[in-house]
Amino acid sequence: MFQPAIFRIEDIETMHQLMLDHPFATLISSQNGHINADHLPLVLHPELSEKGVIRAHIAKGNSLWLERDNSMEALAIFHGPQAYISPNWYPSKKQHGKAVPTWNYAVVHAHGTLTFKTEDEWLLEHLVEISKRQEDDREDSWEVSDAPQNYLAKQFKGIVGVEIEITQLVGKWKVSQNKDKLDRAGVQEGLKLEDTEGAFLISDMVQQFSK
Repeated sequence: MFQPAIFRIEDIETMHQLMLDHPFATLISSQNGHINADHLPLVLHPELSEKGVIRAHIAKGNSLWLERDNSMEALAIFHGPQAYISPNWYPSKKQHGKAVPTWNYAVVHAHGTLTFKTEDEWLLEHLVEISKRQEDDREDSWEVSDAPQNYLAKQFKGIVGVEIEITQLVGKWKVSQNKDKLDRAGVQEGLKLEDTEGAFLISDMVQQFSK
């Protein structure tokens, strides 16, 4: 990933927070000479290693399992908020016209070696955790124990766990750090008028990372 120094994020906690807030990610791996991409909810466990451990589950019909390699290198891409930036939002554009459109975004790349988990205990613990993280804030939350045991047993037969101990984290926050104070303020105001969740989040990030 092209990563100019001004947009580089190295703080692990900052990157972890994005991964927790945006768990639906792209898992990329190389199998038998071809590139494979899966789109999965990935569960970050920051407490399990220095840079964290990612856990997920896939169907046993997935080529990731069928063509498995026990030493497979993987890259998980966590996509944070993103938004189009109009040059009309820059006050400086009115002065000299030297402005072009761009895109603001935040993203984390997590690298590591992929291993598979087939133990029922591991799968149950993982499913309980992923459900808990998504259901806890709901008034009528669902729990794994709500499903019949025999039904769960059948489901377990069709899935396999995936675990990646993160060896490298790369973060990029492109949120107008390369613009002056007035243009950043213009970007914030323009984004707020867009009235979308992504635009609001990026507007907050522009303010957070302003000089």
